[in-house]
Amino acid sequence: MDESDGNSPESLLPYDAWTEAALRQVMVRALSYAAEHGLPGGHHFYITFRTDHPNTVIPARLKAQYPQEMTIVLQHQFWDLKVDEAAEEFSVGLSFGGVPAKLHVPLGAVIAFADPEVRFGLQFRAVATQDEAPAAQSEPPPAALPAPPAEPAEPKPQVVSLDAFRRRTPPKE
Repeated sequence: MDESDGNSPESLLPYDAWTEAALRQVMVRALSYAAEHGLPGGHHFYITFRTDHPNTVIPARLKAQYPQEMTIVLQHQFWDLKVDEAAEEFSVGLSFGGVPAKLHVPLGAVIAFADPEVRFGLQFRAVATQDEAPAAQSEPPPAALPAPPAEPAEPKPQVVSLDAFRRRTPPKE
């Protein structure tokens, strides 16, 4: 078959699923490293996840504010970062408006992971749980780097930045 016509044969092997699983492991390794050693240098993570994923556990006020998806930043002020590969989730403590909160995020709820320090980013499809029908997934196909934004069908989620909530102490002389 001539592949130059743009019609590739349908694969009987799930290469897309295998590739996405391998790329998710890159994110898991980065989170596990940060949980064990902290974040080196200027590295920091932006993690976007589905708040409406059935196994996502966040405070009700955050769920009300971010009913579908949320982006968190792991940089200077986070605590108790734990990755549980057996449970397929990570948990982390963050402050929102000065109020501490513990988040439990299934790895399958993560739809984007980035480390802006090195211009590294991944996008994923949210993984359906056994209770969800596969047709319920409407996420874009995975890409190794974030693609340029398309016309948004709904408002773009806001990045939650902790900079506004940090106390600034004057330098001691």
